Amino acid sequence: MIRRFLITALAASTATLAATAVLSAQQTSTPRPKFDGFEVATVKPIEHNPQGGRYFRMESNNRFVARDYTLKLLIAAAYDLNPRTISGGPDWLDSEHYNIDALTPGDIKPVRTEQMAMLRSLLTERFHLAFHREQKDFSIYELTVAPHGAKLKPSTMKADDPPALIATVYPPSKIVLPARNATVGELAAMMQRAMLDRPVVDKTGLTGRYDFDLEWAPDETQFGGEVPRASNDAPSPPLFIALQEQLGLRIVATHGPVSALVVDKAEKPTDN
Repeated sequence: MIRRFLITALAASTATLAATAVLSAQQTSTPRPKFDGFEVATVKPIEHNPQGGRYFRMESNNRFVARDYTLKLLIAAAYDLNPRTISGGPDWLDSEHYNIDALTPGDIKPVRTEQMAMLRSLLTERFHLAFHREQKDFSIYELTVAPHGAKLKPSTMKADDPPALIATVYPPSKIVLPARNATVGELAAMMQRAMLDRPVVDKTGLTGRYDFDLEWAPDETQFGGEVPRASNDAPSPPLFIALQEQLGLRIVATHGPVSALVVDKAEKPTDN
């Protein structure tokens, strides 16, 4: 009787494991949608609110929002550029502000690169954006390894897990950036498009993916001057000091060629 029970239990357990394996395989094999454009999107002009904050994010698996962005800042985000490297276009390129609410295809949350691919499509379709590239010399920052070496720890996440770099501002004296599965190149790209006042070039030679937490006090070089400067007794260090103390990375101011974007054409967004 005991033997029969064990055989029956073993068979049931094997069947359960097999069913779980099949289900897992089905879930794993679910193809990702082709994120080449939003399913539907509304673009609304708004009055700029410096106290309201500027951000874009996924508010659910398929709802993308962007708040209080000019067209120039949308271009900078979509193409990973520092806003200073964008020129040309109409006079309202950097003065009129917009909110975007959009739905993405399928039920799988798109990663940042996929979100920006859809945003690039929206800029073409709704703003009729056209541009070309030119090599221009700019004041830039080079991101290098500090003299005593980098203090970065390899990521504990899976290699194919999407990177996460989302900075949160705590006015007036602190910004926190918890980064997961991120490369130094992705950090440099984030700094140049949203954190610093000039392009940032990654010269570290570091190619791994890392988990780290960076905390610093804002100053006048960041976020286009929209974040209040920290007081002298702020609990967090300025960004350049925080990078060296917390990550073992150093910022060096210099000059160099950058692939700049010149806007040839842009129109106010078409009706929603």
